[in-house]
Amino acid sequence: MANDLIDVRPMTKRIGAEIFGVDLARPLGNRAFGEIHAALMEHQVVFFRDQALTHDAHKALGRVFGDLHIHSGVAGLPDHPEVVAIHADENSKFVAGENWHSDLSCDAEPPMGSILYMHTVPEDGGDTLFASMYAAYDALSPAMKAFLEPLTAVHDGNHVYKALFPDSTRTYPCNAHPVVRTHPVTGRKLLFVNGSYTTRIEQLSRDESAAVLAFLFEHVKNPNFHVRFRWRPHSVAFWDNRCTQHFAVWDYFPQVRSGFRVTVAGDRPR
Repeated sequence: MANDLIDVRPMTKRIGAEIFGVDLARPLGNRAFGEIHAALMEHQVVFFRDQALTHDAHKALGRVFGDLHIHSGVAGLPDHPEVVAIHADENSKFVAGENWHSDLSCDAEPPMGSILYMHTVPEDGGDTLFASMYAAYDALSPAMKAFLEPLTAVHDGNHVYKALFPDSTRTYPCNAHPVVRTHPVTGRKLLFVNGSYTTRIEQLSRDESAAVLAFLFEHVKNPNFHVRFRWRPHSVAFWDNRCTQHFAVWDYFPQVRSGFRVTVAGDRPR
């Protein structure tokens, strides 16, 4: 593919698009980069089929969009610390991402985005759902938006990783971010709490915080905010981590689902 006839096909009215006519293993020219970046900003998550990414090509693709982010909770590959393996098989006790979340929102500067390349997928199942936090925010009443606007919430990595790795002596990042975030590129407001990392709202009592967060966590599950991606071997998903959440469906045990992810560094939410 020459990367000069890029075709962007929206998947829903609110989120998601498939992109055709690009070989991600080849260097992206200015035009291809601009079109993919514009599609990502508009559709929040974009998908590519029939790709073949080596670890070096995967990292090179990520670096086109920014510095690579080192995962604060899971070790990368020995020779490629920027690359995290995503793997499940008949021996798995859990899978990564089987809950609604925004990647590493516990970090002081959560990632801008993630690029996931799946080389092996089950015959059936293993889809990933993505939710638009623009749409989730837009659907709130004016009164609820005004109530949430000045609030900040704690995002605690220990809440996630201590449960997965109970024997670990490590401590993980814990940071407070605005409940309502403004996207640094589009300028749009979005909801920035998630059921994995967000533990409390700082300005509210414990019971008030629990009630508000329970409502918001349930709110983002509304299918009107979602797109569902059916993986095929050698597919790629690239999502804007600032304005989406995602959920990996584990309905394929004991089949194998395997791939690799690189993550692009972001900025502090405002």
